[in-house]
Amino acid sequence: MHIEFLVEELSMKEALQNLLPKILGETITFDIHPYQGKNNLLSKLPDRLRGYKSWLPDEHRIVILVDEDREDCRLLKEKLEKIAIDAGFSTKASVGIDQKFQVLNRIAIEELEAWFFGDIHALINAYPGVSPNLENQAKYRDPDAITGGTWEALEKVLQRVGHHKGGLEKTRAAREISQHMNPSNNRSKSFQIFYDGLLKIIL
Repeated sequence: MHIEFLVEELSMKEALQNLLPKILGETITFDIHPYQGKNNLLSKLPDRLRGYKSWLPDEHRIVILVDEDREDCRLLKEKLEKIAIDAGFSTKASVGIDQKFQVLNRIAIEELEAWFFGDIHALINAYPGVSPNLENQAKYRDPDAITGGTWEALEKVLQRVGHHKGGLEKTRAAREISQHMNPSNNRSKSFQIFYDGLLKIIL
């Protein structure tokens, strides 16, 4: 089996390059295609999927991953579903339980960085000085509910202990944190939904 990942930015690609081998194992191959932001991905997605439809083998799958970015999650998901179905694909949401599907649409709530807050141990290992008590603080207890922007929150946490002093380098942070992440233990609900969707593809 082979999976094509379409993601909105380079930091997502960096994170997935470290996370996917931990989830998919060694026998499943994948390619990750980053875009120049969510709007760029959404504008090009219909043509991209129609192109895939013309040649994609039966055993190949497509995963589309975007940030919520304070949008209405339900409407964003409906938009992704419609684009995939209009291109002629079956999606996980459009088939019955345990039925085969070709496209998995997933949303990071509210941003990719919430997934990093979902694994405080990875944060600590990547950036010494980060407090192990972070996950017990009210603001960070639910990674998907962090207010004021998750990348801004991550920047503040890391700068407080002397990292990324010139501003958060999102791609570097994604690479350094994801190296230490344990997918099965992540406290972010949106990450667990993403993780569960990948398991449904491969199991």
